Amino acid sequence: MRRVGPFLLEPRLAAPRYVVFGVSIFAVVIALLAAVPVFVGYGLNPWQAYAAIGRGVFGSWPSFSEVIRRAIPLILCGVGLTLAFRAQFWNIGAEGQILAGAVAASGVALFLPVPDGLRLPLMFLTGFGAGAIWGLIPVLLRVKFGVNDVISTLMLNYVMSYIVEWLVHGPWKGPTMRGFAYTDAFPLSARLSYLPNTRVHWLTLALGVALAVFVAFLLARTRTGYEIRVVGQNPDAARYAGINFAAVLSLVMLISGGLAGLAGVGEVAGIHWRLRSPSHISMNYGYTAIIVAWLARGSPIAAIFTALLFGLIFAAGDYMKTTLSLPFQITGVFNGLVLFFLISFDILMLWRVRLARKEKIWAGQTGS
Repeated sequence: MRRVGPFLLEPRLAAPRYVVFGVSIFAVVIALLAAVPVFVGYGLNPWQAYAAIGRGVFGSWPSFSEVIRRAIPLILCGVGLTLAFRAQFWNIGAEGQILAGAVAASGVALFLPVPDGLRLPLMFLTGFGAGAIWGLIPVLLRVKFGVNDVISTLMLNYVMSYIVEWLVHGPWKGPTMRGFAYTDAFPLSARLSYLPNTRVHWLTLALGVALAVFVAFLLARTRTGYEIRVVGQNPDAARYAGINFAAVLSLVMLISGGLAGLAGVGEVAGIHWRLRSPSHISMNYGYTAIIVAWLARGSPIAAIFTALLFGLIFAAGDYMKTTLSLPFQITGVFNGLVLFFLISFDILMLWRVRLARKEKIWAGQTGS
């Protein structure tokens, strides 16, 4: 027990689920309140702005469907990052893995002569494979050369971004494009279908939900999942128990990178129908998915719902841009505030806080 000013801090062995949920919701609410000065700075009444955003996003099914549409890549990337973080492999490279999947799928759509019925399945397979390969590179660098995975995964984002820029400005630039940096449009057989009156590419959504269930089962009910958890909780104990550290990390990043690659396939085949510049293919989905995974607290199923929350923020950003004349980049402010307060309130997961009474504190246990 520790005393900090008028408060007593008691260590928790493990935070109950209601505490995890309550603290996470509290952090999001505080983040929304902290964003109030942004609206004031633009001369808007923040409460009226929030009310208008709510009406704009939830006012109709086509409007609300944009929340789901924005959440699709966040579900796929968030579930993959949840798995990586459980193994204590800090994959900050989902952004590059999304682009890798988009490039592979675009190559199949534009240049590979295959029957129409096989084109989409092959796009998903190659997109998963490209994302997985891009995710395995940092594992090799860490295992063989001791390179920090945060640095390697982050740097590879920029490498893949420049590859995409080179392709859309150079060899893959569409012959029919005049002054625009993107490829020709995909054939109809390489385009995903939508739910009625929406832009929700339902196949990718279904894949995301199904794979979240699969990863949850993998972690909770299989020997492989047990090995992943042990590697994440105590790498030294894992090695002592004979767990193949490199194999576990390779599997984790194959899945994590592959899921991000599928998100890239969904964006080019479901939204753009062509390969475009990186900022159009992934609007920082890979980075936002880090917050999605953090808020999910290690649960792949929870990542579905946290992805919907950030899908709501992205959809709100669209509304703020078109209706309130605010820059779309404000969504980055919201995302950053949520992450900041999530990290700040993590202490409530580790310690039970209560007001100190006039009671004796054990000698030697009072601190600041």
